[in-house]
Amino acid sequence: MQAQSWLAARNWQPFEFQRQVWQAIAEGRNGMLHATTGSGKTYAVWLGMLEQMLQRHPPGRDAGPLRAIWLTPMRALASDTTKAIAQPLADLAPNWTIGQRTGDTPSAERARQDRRFPTVLVTTPESLSLMLTRENSREELQGVEYVVVDEWHELIGSKRGVQAQLALARLRRFNPGLVTWGLSATLGNLEEAMQVLCGPDTTPAPQLVRGKIDKALVIDTLIPPDPGKYSWAGHLGARMQQPVVDEIAKSGTTLVFTNVRSQAEIWYQLLLEAKPEWAGEIALHHGSMDKATREWVEQGLKEGSLRAVVATSSLDLGVDFLPVERVLQIGSAKGVARMMQRAGRSGHAPGRASRVTLVPTNTMEIIEAAAARRAAQAGRVEQRESPDKPLDVLVQHLVTIALGGGFREEELFEEVRTAWAYRGLTRKEFDWAIAFCARGGESLTAYPDYHRISLDEDGVWRVPDRGIAKRHRLGIGTIVSDAAMQVKYMSGANIGTIEEGFIARLRKGDCFFFAGKLLEFIRVQDMAAYVKRATRNKGTVPTWQGSKMALSAELGEAVLEMMQRAAQGDFFEPELEAARPMLTTQARLSRIPTPDTVLVETFRSREGCHLYVYPFAGRHVHLGLASLLAWRLARERPNTFSMSVNDYGFELVSAEEFDLAPVLDKTVFSTADLLHDVLASLNSTELAQRRFREIARVAGLVFSGYPGQPKSAKQLQASSGLFFEVFRKYDKGNLLLGQAEREVLSQELEISRLRSTLARMLRKDVAFAELRHPSPMSLPLMVERFREQLTTEQLSTRLDRILKDMERDTG
Repeated sequence: MQAQSWLAARNWQPFEFQRQVWQAIAEGRNGMLHATTGSGKTYAVWLGMLEQMLQRHPPGRDAGPLRAIWLTPMRALASDTTKAIAQPLADLAPNWTIGQRTGDTPSAERARQDRRFPTVLVTTPESLSLMLTRENSREELQGVEYVVVDEWHELIGSKRGVQAQLALARLRRFNPGLVTWGLSATLGNLEEAMQVLCGPDTTPAPQLVRGKIDKALVIDTLIPPDPGKYSWAGHLGARMQQPVVDEIAKSGTTLVFTNVRSQAEIWYQLLLEAKPEWAGEIALHHGSMDKATREWVEQGLKEGSLRAVVATSSLDLGVDFLPVERVLQIGSAKGVARMMQRAGRSGHAPGRASRVTLVPTNTMEIIEAAAARRAAQAGRVEQRESPDKPLDVLVQHLVTIALGGGFREEELFEEVRTAWAYRGLTRKEFDWAIAFCARGGESLTAYPDYHRISLDEDGVWRVPDRGIAKRHRLGIGTIVSDAAMQVKYMSGANIGTIEEGFIARLRKGDCFFFAGKLLEFIRVQDMAAYVKRATRNKGTVPTWQGSKMALSAELGEAVLEMMQRAAQGDFFEPELEAARPMLTTQARLSRIPTPDTVLVETFRSREGCHLYVYPFAGRHVHLGLASLLAWRLARERPNTFSMSVNDYGFELVSAEEFDLAPVLDKTVFSTADLLHDVLASLNSTELAQRRFREIARVAGLVFSGYPGQPKSAKQLQASSGLFFEVFRKYDKGNLLLGQAEREVLSQELEISRLRSTLARMLRKDVAFAELRHPSPMSLPLMVERFREQLTTEQLSTRLDRILKDMERDTG
């Protein structure tokens, strides 16, 4: 075996799982390799494929263009992947070529590829879809023998993953013998994930390979001194500044992960404030920063010239940074898979230990840290599921295939149904999608711009208009685009991109931290925010979209199991011992939540009657639950509730008394008429209209603008809002409206999790406590609500008074 000889020449011995992959590929099987980060997944799959390609196309001869495609979810991974797979290629088949094709590929390189594709191409789902729009796509792509989908766990749950499924279905139509393999590091539902990738009814049966190697994973906690009896979101954050600095000082290169970009900006400033002499040795990295700056940081990590980098999920995925010794996770990672993925950024090589140190920012996160470690050790990793037949992606794909040589209805219907997401697609839904592409549905028939495909004399659907074709190709990447605005210095130098809604709230002279710099806002011009370096030393940290991740179901259950041990007086983990003052106070004033009980607390204050419920299902589910319970309680007796939520529970507050009996007898938790009650309890039309903006963009209804002339989020929202209202009034059968409602339920409200949470609550006993003072569990929910009403100074004063009153009364 030539590939094995190549390994031996480097004194490398293959692992058993790598041999299993090579055997499966030799048998012509599709499959998925699940192994820890840094264990050798890339060579396991690539060397197996390369061996088979060398047998079919001896290295002395021209293999022909494009025999293998490597799909990566991030442009940043493309360069590292290309370097890794180019090494054996250069030695074993020096006349074969390798190239990249992403949004960052220079036009000269694209033009060279357009004349002749390389033997191996590293690309993204969007760029592969663009390749399918080429008139001669069948001739160019029918020779592809192998496809690798890297970081499949990152793609499977998104519309980009559906885009990849459809592209793979097309490639299999071109070449029925295509072999596809996925790579994954952190995933709970492996068999299902493999089926989604390989498609239903695959012959021979696909093979799942689990890469078990002795790679140590160290998960520990930086426990704060004296966390206290009461704690709330961010309560311990600044207090952890010096311990974090001390850990970085005594370690090699360190990655400091935060969950959101605003938190990354804060921690970068905290580190510089504590150690000004580290300027130039520490850096910041997140997706909104300029590409050149991000690449400089990544290069510094690879060379080991940086002491620490504060990052978000922009560095989660498999870029190899060998010098990184350890990872610090600020706050809870909120999921077992995310924590393990980040841990794998350290010790990123076979045989080296990966180490992640969790840095709690409140007392509940101390308990979460112990729960996450136990869950990881037990292999309780979150599942990820494919979206179910998103019609906006289908509409986009129909126009793509019509551009790429055209299609016949029967053939494409059968092809699309081989993609897992569309296995349940009905002919009626497919016909509606074609009619929508051809005529714009019932309400847009009079507008030629929405007549995107038409039948030619041979019965083939094609795109007849060059302008429509150009706009479609420019719109394919909109599945991942956000409403963002460039940030530039007055000289025109680019700094990065920032949420457009944040810029809209700024006035001239306002200051904010961005990309580690304190900037002063000057003006907006041509979809760019112009700034200058600020001289004042106070800034506002940007509030980014999606600023809070939700606790996963698996981690929520693990936290409850930890609390049950504490309720039994067993503080067996150092984290539980650190949280003992809070837990014993909770037990004294109320009850400690456990897996077998639903804790319900009530409290009276000058604001009115407070109800606290703790399902431990994550903030997204709790938002739906709080709205549902408020609506059901007010249905019996009209009342007005205000609410707040966190990952552990929710609070309802009303000025008027309400009947507690439906809560205590659990009738209010009923799953009967759930869909009706949830939609009635929320402004579901407003939520659906907001969700429709993305659907309209993906489906090609709204054009985001030509390069250099992008439309603003306000313009896009106005356009999509107009379509939404037109469809509601004149095209009620438009399936994109139904998709918007389904996505609100499944993604924003997580209706399936909400239903399963209610079912669990019905099986549990209610543990009821009437509070004289806020408990350690209820105070953080109060703080969430206060933050929306009070300034930071007023909040601090209010909390001081509450804590003093409690200490005085409880001793």
